[in-house]
Amino acid sequence: MCDICVMNAVKEKMLSRRALFKSAAMASVAAVAGATVSAPPAMAKGHNRVEDMTHTLHRDFPTYFGAPQFSMEQKFNYAEHKFNLFEYTVNEHTGTHIDAPLHFSADGTSVDEIPVSNLVAPLCVIDIAARAADNPDAQVTPDDIRDWKAKHGDIPENACVAMHSGWGGKVNTDAFRGFDGKAQHYPGFHVEAVKLLMEETGASSIAVDTLSLDYGMSGDFATHYAWLPTGRFGIECIANLDKVPASGATLVVGAPKHKGGTGGPARIFAMV
Repeated sequence: MCDICVMNAVKEKMLSRRALFKSAAMASVAAVAGATVSAPPAMAKGHNRVEDMTHTLHRDFPTYFGAPQFSMEQKFNYAEHKFNLFEYTVNEHTGTHIDAPLHFSADGTSVDEIPVSNLVAPLCVIDIAARAADNPDAQVTPDDIRDWKAKHGDIPENACVAMHSGWGGKVNTDAFRGFDGKAQHYPGFHVEAVKLLMEETGASSIAVDTLSLDYGMSGDFATHYAWLPTGRFGIECIANLDKVPASGATLVVGAPKHKGGTGGPARIFAMV
């Protein structure tokens, strides 16, 4: 059989199978329409819903440096090739993403080396949104952590401690970067706050709903340099912290796994 005949035969078979799967999927959706769907087995032990903690990545997503850091080019399209395929280019630190220890150390853990056990973590949300609304340069302080502990108890082992500043709602505006021509303005973790976390808790990650673990005006990246070289990691541009409780949720971090990477875009969700 000629090559083109083989290709056409395979294509027809694939399209036939796709139609079968599509019909089955539509039947399944119809069967559960209007009904409450039970939680999957992974949602055991008190969790009953999932919240997406990831912003949609696109060309104009705000970046620390200001210029776009993500692009897509379509290499194959359905009309011509009967399948779609894009090639994309991305800076590791774009969108909702991981900062691996290697990002701010000479020989730290790369993103593919982060233990998978650290990527499923109790989520502790420290809310400074009210203060940040009046002061875009607000920071999470040791007192904020102590106040959280007074209300919710000890920070669990392996926890991810997240700053909720309200910046997630600004993501598609100039206010997200807050650049005034000289400096950026958005909240972050004060270096003394992360030192307290390192000294008094077993937290293995921190997260912010802004562009940087350090607040926007930082000129020395003190928080990055204090936290990441210890083997802990960070999450920047996390979404929807206003939809999860201060304590009790479990964060699942779909970290990328490219060898030697300093970080990368991640799909992150919380089981609540």
